[in-house]
Amino acid sequence: MTDTDNAADSSRAPGTDPLRFEVTWDYRCPFARNVHEHLVTALEEGADWDVTFIPFSLSQAHVEEGGPSVFADASKIQDLVAMEVGLVVRDRFPERFLDVHRALFSQRHDEGRDLREESELRLTLARSGVDADAVFQGIEQGWPRETFRREHEETASRHSVFGVPTFIVDNKAAFVRIMSRPDGDAKLARQTIEDVIALFSAQPELNEFKYTTIPN
Repeated sequence: MTDTDNAADSSRAPGTDPLRFEVTWDYRCPFARNVHEHLVTALEEGADWDVTFIPFSLSQAHVEEGGPSVFADASKIQDLVAMEVGLVVRDRFPERFLDVHRALFSQRHDEGRDLREESELRLTLARSGVDADAVFQGIEQGWPRETFRREHEETASRHSVFGVPTFIVDNKAAFVRIMSRPDGDAKLARQTIEDVIALFSAQPELNEFKYTTIPN
């Protein structure tokens, strides 16, 4: 969970409670990358939000009924490591989470590096100022995978979540695709996320809104 101080230029009224919401992620999804870049950019510039970052396994979401859980499948272990790295940092080094979170998305989608390789993940951690040995010691203890499994299953069960990124606001969940990236524009990032959150109360009857073509 990430809390930030009120920003001087916030569009929200002073003294109001921070926006509270949850967002799922899997580092392999480019649409999750877009949303989480907006989140990280705005939070780093002081967006008054209380965000809970929820891990969600796209591999597990695509397991056929009756098939083995990816969390217990030895052949899938390497597919889980990057998410476990994110969880260790989220829960043990929260002050570095936003840096590492953005860096892991960038590692996969901008640099085309392999999220399954420990050496690559260690390099990303080092660049973000995090002790890689401590992170991988945490993974060896087993609790990050159990946390991953539990939070994935709870979110899928409680809210019928099927993918990333999914926003959860006031016990309502919506899968959202944002096509743009903030490119360092904190004002744009904040407005983009708050526009999404506003739809939960302003347009609760809106179930699906999807352009038939992608603008160039």
